[in-house]
Order: sequence, then C-alpha cells, then structure tokens
Amino acid sequence: MVGGQAAVVDSEGKPVAVIEFTDVRQARLADVDLKHAMDEGEGYTTVAQWRAGHEDYWHSTEMRGALNDPGFTVKDNTMLVLQRFGLVARLP
Repeated sequence: MVGGQAAVVDSEGKPVAVIEFTDVRQARLADVDLKHAMDEGEGYTTVAQWRAGHEDYWHSTEMRGALNDPGFTVKDNTMLVLQRFGLVARLP
C-alpha cells in the first residue's frame, strides 16, 4: 500500500484531496507511540489522550452499529493499521 493513492472525501461525500501513503504498519493498540499520536494532528499531547479519544469513537453507538456488533471493544492487544500519508493534490 506504500505509494498507493486515495481520495479524501468531505462529510458530504465530495472528493477534496488526493493523498499518497508513505508508511503503513501494524501495531498493537498498547504499542502506539507518542510520535504517531502527535503526528495525527488532532492536538493530542499524550498517548493516553490519543487512546481515550479513539476509544470514545471506536466504542460509540455509531461505530458499533456500523460493525453490527453492539458489544465491540478494543483492548491492548487489538491490532491496528497505522498509516502515514502526504498530500498529493487539493481538489477544486
């Protein structure tokens, strides 16, 4: 997947940008590091903040509904796909 490109869509489903994947790796939830947490650009300054924010989303009614699993939960050993990417183009 490194070198692959993808469209980024807004909340209305309109393509707004093209990104290119520069790094893709798998890691356990417990092994996500501070660099990854901060590089996401969502304002997290600790791994604990990053994890709490993501767990709120992953354990939300919306996510559990999308997965059709009302009891879905993540744990330290849950495997994640961590992606890094760069902006190729903004779309009009």
